[in-house]
Amino acid sequence: MSSLLQPETAMALAISEAVAALSTGDVPVGAVLISGAGEVLGRGRNRREERGDPTAHAEVEALRAAAQQGGWRREGTTLFVTLEPCTMCMGALLAARVERLVYGATDLKAGAAKSMYRMAEDPRLNHRMQVVSGVLEDECSQLLRDFFKDLRARKRSD
Repeated sequence: MSSLLQPETAMALAISEAVAALSTGDVPVGAVLISGAGEVLGRGRNRREERGDPTAHAEVEALRAAAQQGGWRREGTTLFVTLEPCTMCMGALLAARVERLVYGATDLKAGAAKSMYRMAEDPRLNHRMQVVSGVLEDECSQLLRDFFKDLRARKRSD
């Protein structure tokens, strides 16, 4: 990735997308796909609640936005996402040939980059991807903790 856009700067863009997901009641996860030259190719945030679509995860939304600009192959790109991707999203990133994944918060229950599975390293798959974890981890994790704390409080008061 170009030095034009530092990892913390790109992750801050993903965090902005995650915050926007809160307005629709979606889990606050955001993603941005960055070219090797540092250009934002696609942005996404969780929209499952908003769209009633189980595939509307931030990573998939960012890939869809980038594909609208021309093509599904994303060699030489980096995806920044606030939460470690699930198996569906890792499959999409690998299918798109994303070169590098950078995420903030670890997902011990569903993470498919390093936690539950290590799909980016699996020799049975036709693509490999570099994985970097923990960029702005505290900020990414806090968004999720606050969301779920508020959700539990709302459920108790119902």
